[in-house]
Amino acid sequence: MNMELTLPARLFQFLQEDMGLPAADIDTARKLLGRLSLQQPEQVPNLLPIVLWQYGLVSLEQLDRVLDWLEAAQIA
Repeated sequence: MNMELTLPARLFQFLQEDMGLPAADIDTARKLLGRLSLQQPEQVPNLLPIVLWQYGLVSLEQLDRVLDWLEAAQIA
């Protein structure tokens, strides 16, 4: 993965390439975050996986995988 990308960009890349989520599902979750993503964009990586799960776009097992990835990505 390209370390020059921002965390949100790397998350979107992970969701699409590794998890196989359609871009449309990711965009839907981003829209559901609404104004928060504009006011506090740094929170998007933390909240996006929860929104994806809350609306049934990922399973609980997939959510766990995404959260593990996020934890590792934030440490790196």
